[in-house]
Amino acid sequence: MGACFGSCRSRNQPPYRNSRYPAIGKNQPLKREYPKWKSDVPLTEGQLRSKRDEFWDTAPAFDGRKEIWDALKAAVTAMENSDCAMAQAIVDGASISLPHGTLMDCYDELGNHYQLPVYCLSRPINLVKELKKLSTEAVKNISEINEEDPLHRVLKVRLTSESEVKLSVLTTDSVGVAKQRLELQEGISTCSQRWYFSGKLLLDRMKIEQCKLKKGYVIQCISQQPWNQQQTTEDDDVTNDKKETTNEQENSNSS
Repeated sequence: MGACFGSCRSRNQPPYRNSRYPAIGKNQPLKREYPKWKSDVPLTEGQLRSKRDEFWDTAPAFDGRKEIWDALKAAVTAMENSDCAMAQAIVDGASISLPHGTLMDCYDELGNHYQLPVYCLSRPINLVKELKKLSTEAVKNISEINEEDPLHRVLKVRLTSESEVKLSVLTTDSVGVAKQRLELQEGISTCSQRWYFSGKLLLDRMKIEQCKLKKGYVIQCISQQPWNQQQTTEDDDVTNDKKETTNEQENSNSS
């Protein structure tokens, strides 16, 4: 029987075996509640997403089965979309047991133990939401590059729009700094960028010289709307739908 520990348990992470997660029976239905926690260092949405990406990118390297890790990730995504029924169906389909009704502590049918860090399941209560302001301030601190600098290198980056751009960086830059350079050049928010090379996620803390980027190869930049901006867009869509409905009703009454 193998044991799998995806992440060390933080002192701020709620314990598994307490009154909220009673150990009754061998399996419990998935709870709809999200664990509340506070980050020791306040995180932005982009930093939180990077931590999650790093965990899921390395999780299969831990003990356990890759297909179970994939199922757990799919279940977490369903929970983030408030689709608890889908998450439960994924868990049941993969024969994953939840002795405490939470994805923080579960087993597969072979008895392998899986633990998910709390930051993969919910956002901290002290999440920093002023993403654009923080990102802009960070970009201002980026130094200019002299093309004659021996550390200078030009990267090819393919954006989500499928267009390719050339980005000047220093080999001593971290991936995080390179993302900020791309924001300065293309206007793509740093926190929304995910960089991949040869199918592997490039972590923000990695140095460009450590990424083993071959000359002429292309980095894939996947960008998505930050969570708080996405929520704002969705709220605006709902508001517009309500306005359209109201106008239709008024026009109907007037006719």
